[in-house]
Amino acid sequence: MLRSRLLWRIAAPYALLIIAAMAGLGLYLSAQVRAFYIQQTTERLFAETHLIAQDLTGLILAAPADSRINELAGRYAAAINSRVTVVLPDGRVVGESDRPLDQLENHLNRSEIQAALQNREATVIRYSETLQTDLLYAAHPLTRSDQVVVGVVRVAFSLSQVNAGIARLQNAIGLATAAAGGLAVLLAVWITSLTLRPLRSLSNWVEQTGAGAAPALQPATGRDEISELQTAFQRLYRQMQDRLSELRAERGKLEAVLMNMSDGIIIADSQGIVRLINPAAERIFEVSDNPGQQSLTEVVRHHQIVDLWRKCLINPAQPSAMVEMTAGKHHLQAVATSLGAEMDGSVLLMIQDLTRVRRLETVRRDFISNVSHELRTPLASLKALTETLQEGALEDPPAARRFLSQMENEIDNLTQMVRELLELSKIESGRVPLQRRPCAPGQLISAPVERMRLQAERAGLSVLLESPEGLPEVSADPLRIEQVLVNLIHNAVKFTPPGGQIKVGAYLRDADVAFFVYDSGVGIQPENLTRIFERFYKADRSRSGGGTGLGLSIARHMIEAHGGRIWAESTPGQGSTFTFTLPRA
Repeated sequence: MLRSRLLWRIAAPYALLIIAAMAGLGLYLSAQVRAFYIQQTTERLFAETHLIAQDLTGLILAAPADSRINELAGRYAAAINSRVTVVLPDGRVVGESDRPLDQLENHLNRSEIQAALQNREATVIRYSETLQTDLLYAAHPLTRSDQVVVGVVRVAFSLSQVNAGIARLQNAIGLATAAAGGLAVLLAVWITSLTLRPLRSLSNWVEQTGAGAAPALQPATGRDEISELQTAFQRLYRQMQDRLSELRAERGKLEAVLMNMSDGIIIADSQGIVRLINPAAERIFEVSDNPGQQSLTEVVRHHQIVDLWRKCLINPAQPSAMVEMTAGKHHLQAVATSLGAEMDGSVLLMIQDLTRVRRLETVRRDFISNVSHELRTPLASLKALTETLQEGALEDPPAARRFLSQMENEIDNLTQMVRELLELSKIESGRVPLQRRPCAPGQLISAPVERMRLQAERAGLSVLLESPEGLPEVSADPLRIEQVLVNLIHNAVKFTPPGGQIKVGAYLRDADVAFFVYDSGVGIQPENLTRIFERFYKADRSRSGGGTGLGLSIARHMIEAHGGRIWAESTPGQGSTFTFTLPRA
């Protein structure tokens, strides 16, 4: 490769210089020869048109349409070996040597005819489609004694001979140029071979060393510059081998640490370009493409981390920040450390993902708060009922029985809450096995609707079943889906005034089958729609009817365990629609 590059460095300038000079000379000579030929031909044509004009002027003045004019044009053309045309001032051709007059169009729009009609001699070169060659046209005016133009005689001469002569000249110049260029290349090859002969062994050694072979290099025997270069290469190679061994060991340690760290590591230079990022940081920021050479803003996509990097550039202290990303789904702690002048002002960002810790804290806090809130009411009621009985209600059998009945209801509520909490815990931990099998959507709907129909009718509500035929089967656990639908229908009955309507049905939605429960009840306020599937959340606690607030949370977890999703749509005062999807079987 070295030899080839030097060869063309030497050969190319010689060859290009000679080729450019010969090409320029060829173009110049071609243009000069062509101009000379055309000038000589033009002078000859003007002399011939002048002689023809002297003979034709009188005949045209006497009889412009005389047939002898056409005969004379043919004789003149044969004598001068050119095409002769005679044109009247209106453009009509009255004499033509090459074609019959009745086949010729009006020549008034020809540029040379227009110039001759203005009492000027004119020439023009135009390509002839008939003859497939360039023609030189020379036009001469036919004038009376008072210089009024009465006609035009035009002589046309083919330039094919001129073009052929110029082509022969260009071919000769081209052959000379090729010979000179070839000679220049041969000379360059010879000079380069003499120059590169001492460098070939050194070049081969460098290439093999780069490939990992590292053969022994013959010691330099001379005292010239090439020998000194060989000695310098040998010394440099030994030093590089030692340093590379040390760097490989250090790099291996660093890569092992970075690759196995659970915390994200990003190194950005002073311009904000990411120079290094470990797998943990790629997972945290969901980087799919190679982030190398991208800006820090493109990689992290969060202004707080970018501001932290800027602060560290200004102040080498270790600033830190708590970062919340993607609408609260990720909580990060970022710490910036300046790497100093040794790393050209680069900054190391250590990213710790605290999402799981924050989520566990939130879940624990919310769970304790919700359980405490839900247990307070029944326990307070039980406490009040117990104190009432102790204060003398036991002596009043009817009141005692009534109080014991209320205590039993409160205990049932507590039992139901504990049971639902245990079931929700099992679902979230994945300990509830799903007996999934292909099921027809109509069969999944009919059982819970019939089960809840009597309760709805007692509340003064009508229940409609809408399940079109031909829906594909879904993969589901029938008992669990029935539990979800019973829960949704029960809520619809609870929040729909007498005289309302409940619809339960299914339809095809994209690649899944969607199930819905609609009611014409009181509806849900917009601020509550996003939270109704949370544990213990009640949109209207005053009308909750003693529910635990866990039913919709259980339904959500159950549907998600099936690979579907559930959502609610509602307009206050106009009713609500709960919809969930199940994948096809």
